Amino acid sequence: MVWRVLLLSAWLCFSLASTQGHIRQERPWERREEDPDTALLGNKHYEKLQSHLGTVRALSRRYWHFLACRMWQEGCEEEKKEQEVVAATQQEEEKEEEEEEEEGNKVILEHQGWSLPIVTEMVSNWYCSFGKCCATGDCRVINNITGLDLDLSRRLHGQHLVKHVVLKAIQGFLETPEPEKALTLSFHGWTGTGKNFVARMIAEHLYQDGLKSDCVKVFISLFHFPHSKYVDIYKVQLAREISETVQLCEQSLFIFDEAEKLHAGLLDAIKPYVDHYDSINAVNYRRSIFLFLSNTGANIINEVALDFWRTGRAREEIAMEFLEPYLRAELMEATDKDYTYNGLLGDNLIDFLVPFLPLEYRHVKLCARDAFLARGLPFTEEALDEVARMMVFVPKEEKLFSAQGCKSVSQRINYFIP
Repeated sequence: MVWRVLLLSAWLCFSLASTQGHIRQERPWERREEDPDTALLGNKHYEKLQSHLGTVRALSRRYWHFLACRMWQEGCEEEKKEQEVVAATQQEEEKEEEEEEEEGNKVILEHQGWSLPIVTEMVSNWYCSFGKCCATGDCRVINNITGLDLDLSRRLHGQHLVKHVVLKAIQGFLETPEPEKALTLSFHGWTGTGKNFVARMIAEHLYQDGLKSDCVKVFISLFHFPHSKYVDIYKVQLAREISETVQLCEQSLFIFDEAEKLHAGLLDAIKPYVDHYDSINAVNYRRSIFLFLSNTGANIINEVALDFWRTGRAREEIAMEFLEPYLRAELMEATDKDYTYNGLLGDNLIDFLVPFLPLEYRHVKLCARDAFLARGLPFTEEALDEVARMMVFVPKEEKLFSAQGCKSVSQRINYFIP
């Protein structure tokens, strides 16, 4: 090792000497007028050569010091300690600079109305548009809980129970490493109160392509299963579609609209997929989500909301304990020749009953405002009032709740387009 260092030092000294030999003073009789461009090029070459020589000298000193320390060990320990102190100081300074930069970025983000979790989620979603982000090998599943929370707060009006139950249920389910069963939510309420609206929000914030995702399947009872005499065929088709979807995307979402019109045989076909089975035919369905949307139970929900209003209590005071027992009892009794809901409910396969309260005049105005904003149309307070007055309100005496909720509000604003 020492001999290698000696040879390297000798070569460096030789290189330095030979390079310096090329630089000499120009003799008086050799002086001549030069072209300005040539002179400038010469100056640049000279500066470059000087820089090179400086580098060579620094390397020579460095290797000579290394050689001396290896051979004599004099004065090296103290210098080593000094270097360690300098290195530690530099590390502390770099750490302080990084912390200051991070704090500065945080202040900028907060000043702009952003929070780090939101930014992190946005960056994650951006990355997912290019890379592999889920077990299926693509980026269909995004699980944007922050976005779902914001949408439920800003765009869903008059449904404090829905926001609380849906958000807690889905977030808790997604954060569970090994769920015991598929998540099953049952939405109940009048038409126009937001059941389909919330189902669409869930799809949009859990999947990259929303309702168009390969992981999402929507079934409308009277459209997909119109004839009771073909129930056996429907059962086979439904089972195959659920199985194929889950095999394609482990976290699948199944939405059954107008669930109260599903034939009892179809509900029996669905039961195994929402039950506590580890797998069915080697397929695990426990990471799936099932949503049932139904008008059943709307009357009892409306009665509770009306009783609160009559006693002077705010609808925001309505809690699940005031509604769930009555809603569950009504659902267990809701039977007819083509439909029975108590099969899923009686076997405790429905995890959460989600009641949608009837909407009042003020909620309809908010829906009208959103419809104007969504289409980029100007509006006034008078226009919002006029849209709300177009709706039918019940009961006949109180005229408190919109009979159609917000269902036809977006069509009503067409009257205000010039």
